[in-house]
Amino acid sequence: MENGERLFEVEDLRVEYRTPGGKPVKAVRGVSFTLSAGETLGIVGESGSGKSTIAKTLMLLQPAAGGAVHFRGQDIFSLSAAARRAYRNEVQMVFQDAVGSLNPRMTVRQTLDEICARARDGRPARQPEELLDLVGLSRAVFDQYPRELSGGQCQRVSIARALAVDPRVLVADEPVSALDVSVQARILNLLRDLRRGLGLSVLLIAHDLAVVRNVCDRVCVMHHGLFEDTGPAEDVFARPKSEYTKSLLAAVPDVARALAARAAGA
Repeated sequence: MENGERLFEVEDLRVEYRTPGGKPVKAVRGVSFTLSAGETLGIVGESGSGKSTIAKTLMLLQPAAGGAVHFRGQDIFSLSAAARRAYRNEVQMVFQDAVGSLNPRMTVRQTLDEICARARDGRPARQPEELLDLVGLSRAVFDQYPRELSGGQCQRVSIARALAVDPRVLVADEPVSALDVSVQARILNLLRDLRRGLGLSVLLIAHDLAVVRNVCDRVCVMHHGLFEDTGPAEDVFARPKSEYTKSLLAAVPDVARALAARAAGA
């Protein structure tokens, strides 16, 4: 796969849903972006801005109300059942709640064995030992259950599981927001190393600008279902165009600045 190959092309994506009371909500009101091979794109915004809805829509977990999403030239909303299975091998998701996303009744070994037993394009998936090496975990965790692991270890297992089918893209939905600051930096560095080592593309969803500053090539700042600022990460940080982005930058707490510095220097 050539670096720079256009993987995702999203045009005027709109997503709507109804609240339990039946009230319609326009979660995403028309956004467009691309994601290329080997690139990390950050979508940043406050809770309720629509960023996680984009992630769920790309994973075919949420229907779109309009617009188009193409992956390597194919319309993902019109894929056949077989093509959807192949697409989900190419695009894997890492969830915010790492502990909750793992089966509490399965050990790490059982979790990885289950996914590694699947075949991708007729070829074996990666093996559990290789996956642990990729995410920096020792063999000692193999026989442990999620409740026996730290939050950071659970997130590494979750990432390992996503890598088992050798995807092209990781959609990481708030992967560090539930972790301590020092652990956040390690997970962000892991994602950066995996991108470089495996040639992955990463769509990183976050609510904190400091989280994405030193990890992402480009950034989209989202507010009320729309993009307020888009562009190379350093340009968005140095020359924000919207008042909303300026307010987010002004509100970055010292602890988040420390995280950004740690991630940059580690």
